[in-house]
Amino acid sequence: MHQFPLRVYYEDTDLAGIVYYANYLKFIERGRSEWLRDRGVDQVAMKDQGLVFVVRRIEADYLSPARFDDALVVQSRVVEMGSARIALCQKVVRDGTVLFSAVVTLVCINQAGRPVRIPRPVAERLTQN
Repeated sequence: MHQFPLRVYYEDTDLAGIVYYANYLKFIERGRSEWLRDRGVDQVAMKDQGLVFVVRRIEADYLSPARFDDALVVQSRVVEMGSARIALCQKVVRDGTVLFSAVVTLVCINQAGRPVRIPRPVAERLTQN
């Protein structure tokens, strides 16, 4: 499981002083980007080859609010991988308590927007422990 620490800033909160719901999606996006980087996947090089990962589906549960200055951790792990898609379980956690949980499905697409196989070297990096 990959872990990405982050801090809640004032700009992340709403009038009630809690993290605005859409910002959890930004938090898990950062977690996915860092997970890919830590696995040695160069998304810029993939884009230069005409390939990108896009979000196909998100199933999200908001369980408890985060607040200004909270120290959070985004946890990411692969739950399923196909030839062109990856399903990740991502959680936003504070002090061991899950605040937000999502299953995110990514698809590898080409420049025409069509699903394509994840390149073998990338797939191997994503499935290593």
